[in-house]
Amino acid sequence: MMQIAFIGFGEAGGILARDLAARCRVVIWDIKLDGEEREAMLSKAQAAGVHAASSLREAVADASLVFSTVTASCAQEVAQQTAPLLHAQQTFLDLNSVAPDTKRRSAQSFTQARYIDVAVMAPVPPARLATPLLIGGRDGEALTAQLNALGLNARYGAEEVGRVSAIKMCRSVMIKGLEALTTECLSAARKYGVENEVLASLHASFPSLGWDGELPDYLISRVAEHGARRAAEVREVVSMLNDAGLEGWMSRGTVETQQQMVDKMAAQQIRYADLAPFHWQTLADKLN
Repeated sequence: MMQIAFIGFGEAGGILARDLAARCRVVIWDIKLDGEEREAMLSKAQAAGVHAASSLREAVADASLVFSTVTASCAQEVAQQTAPLLHAQQTFLDLNSVAPDTKRRSAQSFTQARYIDVAVMAPVPPARLATPLLIGGRDGEALTAQLNALGLNARYGAEEVGRVSAIKMCRSVMIKGLEALTTECLSAARKYGVENEVLASLHASFPSLGWDGELPDYLISRVAEHGARRAAEVREVVSMLNDAGLEGWMSRGTVETQQQMVDKMAAQQIRYADLAPFHWQTLADKLN
């Protein structure tokens, strides 16, 4: 049976590892296994049917495929730590949302194992293994078929490392920016008591988007639950924009808005899990 490894066992890594465990032997490693959350991570691993390694070296030792699903802020460091541990028959798949140049720098660390640039093109929940993946890098085309045979939804994008990540990160300018704009817009509207009128106006202008339904809750919930991680991703977006000769002012604002919400929640000891079922108005009232 094929063995695969996941470095990072958060939301995306946890879902993909759990689903792939039905097809392969899965070993995971997460830095939280060395900290206060160790017991919680071990319980999560047991429930997912995966083996929690005692170290990064153990996790990747016998894995054919090594998936990196960590935070954007440590993606390059993890790649650099992992590269010396791998041999020529192994493949490192970098699923992290970072700038194209960050992926290229990470790829330079891999002198033996293959490095594959993977762009995750939608939230992993609810599609899970069916989440669309764009594959880039040398040997990426052959690997795409292998990933699809495992039940993943992969499409080959480019031989050049960084190209598929450029697609992903340019998309993030819009997606993460829309989340931040919605958070800012509706927080102010709630404060002034005009949210119904604002949402009605948005729905009239863009009737197909769902401003009169679940869209506001969904967009703001993504910030409330994952704002810190999203802020880290958009910092990489800003880096990409700077590399392209752009200032990235809009995305800089997105970073601040995403981070500010989770900072305010932490300061008031508001946990996302305690907000279920999530309604953006409830959170706005608590924060105001």
